Amino acid sequence: MALRVVRLGSPRHEGEGLRIGTVRRPPRGVPRAEFASRDWYDVWLPELAPSAALVTRALAAGTDREWAAFVRAYRREMAHPGARHVLDLLAATSRRTDVSVGCYCEDESRCHRSVLRELLVAAGAELAPDDQQP
Repeated sequence: MALRVVRLGSPRHEGEGLRIGTVRRPPRGVPRAEFASRDWYDVWLPELAPSAALVTRALAAGTDREWAAFVRAYRREMAHPGARHVLDLLAATSRRTDVSVGCYCEDESRCHRSVLRELLVAAGAELAPDDQQP
């Protein structure tokens, strides 16, 4: 039982469990019925995605300072009660079954999922032993 942080659209790991898309928008040009079979996600959970304004800010972050400002703002969003409850639920789920969360970004170090990983671990999530951290 554990949690993995993955890039959506990448091949699934054995034992990955339910794949949750923590993105603002579904993949373009992919029929909803094919999201899971094409390795995007099984369930869409935009509540853990940055707000639309923050996504724009993250994509424009060209410096470490701008990225750090995005991280602070995203952490503030995830501190709201609704997001906090979802983080707690996923952390508890990871202690009972395999689950994965992810985003589309190629570089995890400049993706909200790197922050999401930290938030989930802080909430008590168990990471898979082979979960690759950037």
